[in-house]
Amino acid sequence: MTDHDQHTPARDLGVIDVHAHAVLPMTQGAAGAAGPELGTSPDGRPFYRVGDYVLHGVRYEGSPFMDVNVRLDGMDAAGIHRQLLSPNPLTYFNDLDAAAAVAYCRAHNDALAELVRAHPDRLMGAAQLPLQDVGASVSELERAVRELGLLAAYVDTDPGRPLDDPAMDALYEAAVDLDVPVFVHPTPIGAGGPPDDARLRRFDLDLLFGFAYDETLAVAALVFGGVLDRHPRLDVCLSHGGGALAYVAGRFARAVAAPRPWVPDFLRENGVEPYLRRLWLDTHVHSERSLELLVDVVGTGRLVFGTNFAGWDAGGARAADEVGDLMPALSGNAARLLRLG
Repeated sequence: MTDHDQHTPARDLGVIDVHAHAVLPMTQGAAGAAGPELGTSPDGRPFYRVGDYVLHGVRYEGSPFMDVNVRLDGMDAAGIHRQLLSPNPLTYFNDLDAAAAVAYCRAHNDALAELVRAHPDRLMGAAQLPLQDVGASVSELERAVRELGLLAAYVDTDPGRPLDDPAMDALYEAAVDLDVPVFVHPTPIGAGGPPDDARLRRFDLDLLFGFAYDETLAVAALVFGGVLDRHPRLDVCLSHGGGALAYVAGRFARAVAAPRPWVPDFLRENGVEPYLRRLWLDTHVHSERSLELLVDVVGTGRLVFGTNFAGWDAGGARAADEVGDLMPALSGNAARLLRLG
């Protein structure tokens, strides 16, 4: 056991961070020609290539993303006791052919499980899935949970099909049967920008607003599309407070109450609020006032603490200070969500 592991006994869950991405050295090149690939440009800048997209200027090597000791030191400094590690959204690989995606996800999940096993009192893992083939995703989730000990599924807000596509029901049923949650997080839009709205390429709006846009669309698919109604025992957690959920909840409710022609019977009968309160949401919203609105709209019973640890918007040095008196509730919620007993 390392010094890091001694800081937090297994029985003391402490502060739990559910929003922390990992870049795993063993996965480099695991998607064939699509990479991922780490390198250095002729001008000395580091780059990370995924398919045709090249991210310049972000140094993963030697950072918390890739160096577990740097991560654990950073967790200690931030007052974080346990952290759920999730795939890098750059490497969802939604466009790979199914066989290559399956191979990549297996390599990723094997490597993540190995990392978690080395630090079981500090780190947990969420499985990447090859959603090109939902049947293969079910098989990989079963393997990841039963054989590797990973605690959740991790999917894109737009995994090549809407989240309420009937084909996705098999995955949701598997998550319920395995008793694990499904985490939903957007992928960066990439070098080419949104194909239908070049305005999001200005001012980093693909990051500053694009994520919230995608997360809000995911909320709509899960609620209006009937996923939560069809799967009453399914636990789904969205990043960044569910995007604009707190701000548009009233408009969602108004559409259901009117009702608009497309509103399904279950929403006409139950309203939208019970389904919004079914969602788990992380608190990485960057503003005390935004967090207050989120609490006012959905309550605190399914809010969990998230940092985007070591990311560009990761926040302050002391994690507990960012949510104040909510922290005990948030970590208790995370323990329930992740079935930590």
